[in-house]
Amino acid sequence: MQKRVNQVTMKSHPITLLGPEIKVGDKAPDFVVENSEMQPVKLSDFKGKVRIINSVPSIDTSVCSAQVHRFNVEATKLKDTIIFSVSVDLPFALNRYCATEGIDTVKVTSDHKTLDFGLKYGVVIEEMRLLARAVFVVDKNDKIAYVEYVKEISNEPDYDKILKVVKTLL
Repeated sequence: MQKRVNQVTMKSHPITLLGPEIKVGDKAPDFVVENSEMQPVKLSDFKGKVRIINSVPSIDTSVCSAQVHRFNVEATKLKDTIIFSVSVDLPFALNRYCATEGIDTVKVTSDHKTLDFGLKYGVVIEEMRLLARAVFVVDKNDKIAYVEYVKEISNEPDYDKILKVVKTLL
C-alpha cells in the first residue's frame, strides 16, 4: 500500500495518507460506498454526469458539516451534476444527520466497511482510519477534472475553484 507523508496536516501535524495521489487527467477509479440506508452506491451508477466527490473526516465536526451544507446548496443550482459526500461515519449516523440538518440533495455516503473509496483516492488517514478532506471533480467521461487535497484538514476546500471547473464541464 502506498503511503504519502507530509502532504496534508491536521492541526499543523503531518499525517500519513494511504493510497495513490489522484491527478487531473487520470481515469476516475470506480468505488463502492453505502448510502444512509446501507445500500451500495457506485460512482459508475452516475456515468454520463459530472460528479463532485466531497471527502470529509466526519460529518459530526463543524467544518465537515459546513462543507456538506455548502455542497447541498450548490447541488440545487447545478444541472447534470451529482455530489457525493463520503466519510467513514456509519450509515445510521448519516441518516440521522441528513434528517436533522435537512441535507436532501447531496448523496451522503459511508466508506466505513472496506475503505474502497478512501484507498483508491488516497485519502485514508493511516493514524486515525478517517478520510482526509479532499474534493475531486469527475467529468462526464470519467476523467478527473479537478483535485484538491486540502493541505490543512481543519480548513474548507476552495469552493470557487471547484465550481468554476464544474461549470466548464456542463
